[in-house]
Amino acid sequence: MSDTGGPAGNLAEAYGGLPEEATGNARSMVEEAFRDEWGRVVATLIRLTGDWDLAEECAQDAFAQALARWPGDGVPRRPGAWLTTTARNRALDRLRRGTAEAARLRAMAPTPGGPDIESDPGFDPESAEENHVPDDRLRLMFTCCHPALPLEAQVALTLRTLAGLTTAEIAAAFMVPEPTMAQRLVRAKRKIRNAGIPYRVPPAHLLAERTAGVLGVLYVLFTEGYSASGGQSLTRPGPAAEAIRLARVLDGLMPDEPEVRGLLALMLLQDSRRAARTDDAGDIVTLELQNRAKWDHDQIEEGLRLLDDALARRRPGPYQVQAAIAACHATALDPADTDWPQIAGLYDRLTRLVPSPVVELNRAVAVAMADGPLAGLRLVEKLRADGALDGHHLLAATRADLLRRLGRRADAAQAYREALALARTDAERRYLTRRLTETS
Repeated sequence: MSDTGGPAGNLAEAYGGLPEEATGNARSMVEEAFRDEWGRVVATLIRLTGDWDLAEECAQDAFAQALARWPGDGVPRRPGAWLTTTARNRALDRLRRGTAEAARLRAMAPTPGGPDIESDPGFDPESAEENHVPDDRLRLMFTCCHPALPLEAQVALTLRTLAGLTTAEIAAAFMVPEPTMAQRLVRAKRKIRNAGIPYRVPPAHLLAERTAGVLGVLYVLFTEGYSASGGQSLTRPGPAAEAIRLARVLDGLMPDEPEVRGLLALMLLQDSRRAARTDDAGDIVTLELQNRAKWDHDQIEEGLRLLDDALARRRPGPYQVQAAIAACHATALDPADTDWPQIAGLYDRLTRLVPSPVVELNRAVAVAMADGPLAGLRLVEKLRADGALDGHHLLAATRADLLRRLGRRADAAQAYREALALARTDAERRYLTRRLTETS
């Protein structure tokens, strides 16, 4: 069993560039189908075959056939059904090659005289499932976040299979090497296969036991959009917008769950700054230099209302605490008004809820702003000695900034060089290069 990184964020990335003949309406329809149908096609094949890798491979084969055939044959009336049928037939062909899969093949065989999956106008890959979850993609996420798996495996496997994130992007989110994440994904798939864990939408009364996994998926998806783990730009608006959309749906489905509402509030408050985070050239604008008139104040107001409602339920969780931190920034009229002592206190609470070196690093920044750069640097040096953030460019960048503020220019320059070597996006590299030039 292998893991090759999963579907890319778009079809051109997945297949190394679209063929020249895939142009015009057909090309755009294949790309749209890839975005809209990938998760549904894979989910259908996993449910039918019980084999995660086979499902993904056959789904990729179906999209490859679409690239080759749709430009000449025309786009099918129902692209999703065409892709599912093609992928399913490919899976049948693969299973016919092994006698050990005979029982599974019989289970997949169409009923004699039954409707063809491609021509049936009522075909819906989820028609046999309970439809109490009102969004296809969210329904698939609940399906994937099976409680038999550890929480991290639920989140990683769902991001890998349904959300379009690569193994490298997921590894960056969990701060582990890519090969380590690939092995974790393999083990999760193997456990599903060996244990015969069913791949189906849970009934309504069992949604709660999968909610933590779904929230984790949405959080990582938003984070990848808000602060990309690689590429030219600081942000990827698509994943962030999709995470917000799905969080809205989930909040409507579970209106009494404060952490759902807290996560939605966090996303809105963070995303409200999107237009001000980079300049016209795509270069980073730090928080204290952002033009706050560019912040989306409608989003801020909505986020604050949601946060107040969540906190009123008196079941605080990590997403609510993070939203409260974001609210401190969002309500400051200018940088000098920011309540850094309160932010540092909220990070103290967050470290007790979800102990994490990244949370500790953010706490160090807040302490530096509240009590001075030397106090923050002491915390950063402890993290550096611990080694948990080795290879994380933000540790080196934070240390460099604190050293610069303390007037230790030579040490700051060296730290900026370390951060520059580890930075993952072009926007971050340009920012760190400017800082290094100013310090040297």
